[in-house]
Amino acid sequence: MAFDNQQRLKDHFHETMIFNQRTLIAGVIMFLLLILLLSRLVYLQITNQQHYATLSDNNRVSIRPIPPTRGLIFDRNGVLLAQNLPSFTLEIVPEHVENLDKTLATLKQLISISDEDLKRFHKNRRKKRRFEGVPLRFRLNEEEVARISVQQDQLDGVLIKAQLSRHYPQGKLASHAVGYVSRINENELQKLNASNYSATTHIGKVGIERTYETLLHGSVGFQHVETNAQGRVLRVLDRTLPISGKNLFLNLDSKVQAIAEQSLADNNGALVAIDPRDGSVLAMVSVPVYDPNLFVHGISSVDYKALSTSPERPLFNRALRGQYPPGSTVKPFLGLAGLELNLLQQHHELDCPGWYMIKSDERRYRDWKKEGHADTDLFKAITESCDVFFYDLSVTLGIDNMSSYLAKFGLGQKTGIDIRGELAGLNPSREWKRRNRNLPWFPGETLITGIGQGFMLTTPIQLASATAAIAMMGERYKPRMLYGIQDEQKSPIIKTQAKPLKAVPVSDEKNWRYVIDAMKNVVHGLHGTARGIKYNLKYPIAGKTGTAQVFGIAQDAEYKKEEIAKKLQDHALFIGYAPFDDPKIAVALIVENGGSGGAVAAPIVRKVMDEYLLKLDKNPVKNVLENSGETAQ
Repeated sequence: MAFDNQQRLKDHFHETMIFNQRTLIAGVIMFLLLILLLSRLVYLQITNQQHYATLSDNNRVSIRPIPPTRGLIFDRNGVLLAQNLPSFTLEIVPEHVENLDKTLATLKQLISISDEDLKRFHKNRRKKRRFEGVPLRFRLNEEEVARISVQQDQLDGVLIKAQLSRHYPQGKLASHAVGYVSRINENELQKLNASNYSATTHIGKVGIERTYETLLHGSVGFQHVETNAQGRVLRVLDRTLPISGKNLFLNLDSKVQAIAEQSLADNNGALVAIDPRDGSVLAMVSVPVYDPNLFVHGISSVDYKALSTSPERPLFNRALRGQYPPGSTVKPFLGLAGLELNLLQQHHELDCPGWYMIKSDERRYRDWKKEGHADTDLFKAITESCDVFFYDLSVTLGIDNMSSYLAKFGLGQKTGIDIRGELAGLNPSREWKRRNRNLPWFPGETLITGIGQGFMLTTPIQLASATAAIAMMGERYKPRMLYGIQDEQKSPIIKTQAKPLKAVPVSDEKNWRYVIDAMKNVVHGLHGTARGIKYNLKYPIAGKTGTAQVFGIAQDAEYKKEEIAKKLQDHALFIGYAPFDDPKIAVALIVENGGSGGAVAAPIVRKVMDEYLLKLDKNPVKNVLENSGETAQ
């Protein structure tokens, strides 16, 4: 019975039909899938062939940037201040090194490798692919290159690569003016044009290197290279060469700069020399100086700590950022203010007993000359730097007139020189004190402002610019470091144009003549405070000495230099221009804690003027080009 039931349940015909149906359905599905696959192949290889071929090429071909050569920097005489020299870099390709620790240990036996070098190497190694070279040491010398080369067969994966590196052949000379380049940091990288700096590792940090970074850097080039799946370059397909940075010629005279730096010797201070006819900066000195070459490939922590923690502050640009009381150098400007505003007559005399008192004030404001200057007019007051005369003049003028007139010479304002980082100084006024101190202005503050003390602060570049304005009878120009731009070696120099500033108004030219005659008498007069520099002088100088107190002295106390620490002694100042009748150079100098302006500062300024005027060539840059067969434009 069970057997019969099994026979009835089994139906071969029906099973065959089901199998055939399923086979047909599977065949149709396979056919449809085949049609779909063929359609996709037609779409990819025929219809969209160009698009996907391009994508394939993009995976195979990559664009690699080529760094441009940085432009050179010269002084006005063609002296090279910044150049590019071949530099050897030690690199390691991790892919070719079996035992990295052993290789590093071997290299440390051959050359000097610091812990900072190793730390930087391991940091960069994590950012790169194994077949890419990772720098370990920069600026190898010839002996180090030779040592590694001898052992090269035992140092798999160790390479020595040559590249151009920034170098400052004059060393510390004009370091604050020229500046330096160093590696680009992350903050700078976010602000830069990523495309143009894609192959650049260094950027200008300070000075001319920073201000004219765009001109000096140039434009990046590119090469199309074929790579494998791992990104390794197989061959170069095409190349667009980079455009080198432009060469810059500065107005600086390196010989004048050197004389100024050497003359300051062990003193800290700043000197700025300007051609008053067009604002050209002939020298910009800040002492102490530093070696910019230390920064190019990353300054060591030891060297940087020595510079940054030094009480002498060698990294501080005193010429642009040093803010000092101008002392008596402000007196010619205030004397001119009195004459031009008709608040003072040239023949007006004042008896100077050695002190000055304001009515209803028991305090005595002392003169530097204890016994006084007797009867004194403006001419004598400038010549002998009589404080009492200018105490009285400041009361006559009032702080508002003083502040307003000094501002016409640019005091208390940035000059706009083409180097970043300039500070404005301080030209105090009644309004300034109310706004910043929430206090009224007191009469005694007017008196000490009249001799360049109190709140008043100026920078050396400001004083030089103001002195140039006096030399030019009110005509003013923006100070400028850049003389001209050159596209490439031996091509014409495109000269930058002088930029006039708002002139100081002249009510009566006789007033100006009177004041500058008095300034000439400071040097050439029998009782001038800078008469010590006139001997064997081959050209006339107009100038003004100054002494600025660093700290206050009690009313009846006596200033004794030998009993005061060096850092608390007075600053020595001198401003001047020459030749008197045909101004070609205006100079401002501050010697920190130098003491006497006449004895310390004035002789340094004379050395600077001698170097420039006695060896002056009317157009040194033009002569440099003429010698190479070119002419300036």
